[in-house]
Amino acid sequence: MKAFLGLGSNLGDRAHYLEEAVTALSSPVLKIEATSRIYETEPWGLLDQPLYWNLVIKIETSLEPLELLHVCQEIERQLGRERKQHWGPRTIDIDLLIYDNIVSDSEELILPHPYLEERAFVLVPLREIAPELVLPSGKSISEVSGEGKVHPLT
Repeated sequence: MKAFLGLGSNLGDRAHYLEEAVTALSSPVLKIEATSRIYETEPWGLLDQPLYWNLVIKIETSLEPLELLHVCQEIERQLGRERKQHWGPRTIDIDLLIYDNIVSDSEELILPHPYLEERAFVLVPLREIAPELVLPSGKSISEVSGEGKVHPLT
């Protein structure tokens, strides 16, 4: 199954946390097919915090969506993620954006990501690695811009 993950960091050595997360995600059951450049972006939700570095990866996996979510959460935990404040600063954040065409609205996992089309920091790197992508809403990735300033670092 194909999936897209959004990664972000705004505490400590942001490049290190992103690199470590991508390395940890690469496994026999999770093959990384594409990685976007890193983008510096404004915070979302809680604005009074450091700028984020974000990227998006495309993966192929045999994991079910909840299994993939749990892998992502464990990597976040291993990299020092503390869930103190909603939309607050973090060493690493790994969001499951799209998982094939699966739609889920469970208490534990909402697919596609509920703010996917609102966040430029996800849409810009997603468009970079999947320019022909049709979003679960039926819109082309090229039709949706989202909100926020996004600047490429690499």
